[in-house]
Amino acid sequence: MKSFTLHQRLRKDTFEIARLRLSTLLLMNDSSFPWIILVPMRVSVKELHELTAGDRAVLMEEIAAASRVVENLYRPDKINIGALGNIVPQLHIHVIGRCTGDRAWPGPAWGSGAPEPYSEGALKAALSRLREAFEDEKGPC
Repeated sequence: MKSFTLHQRLRKDTFEIARLRLSTLLLMNDSSFPWIILVPMRVSVKELHELTAGDRAVLMEEIAAASRVVENLYRPDKINIGALGNIVPQLHIHVIGRCTGDRAWPGPAWGSGAPEPYSEGALKAALSRLREAFEDEKGPC
């Protein structure tokens, strides 16, 4: 039996924030945007419809939680949610906070310029804030 493995491109371009009930939660290494990626930990799943109904429901709640965290921490003007998978076929969902003054506005974040990697200090701070926010999101139970 195969076990879940994160796609190599996602491993290269992101940092793990946490593991949720269904998904690995990742921070995209582009400080231009608050950019979170959720990857359902299911083997060989490329499309949303390939998940069970139960997994789709859990994923939707995880997307909502990620959206709330981005909204509360970063106060964006808009939150973009997308699942393209044209380059990385493994099912993954992008949750991106967008501001009217960001480098890509009003277009998509993808292909809008070279990523601005986090500095070591900024990365540590972002991961700490995000981990704390997701712990708070889980609640007391």
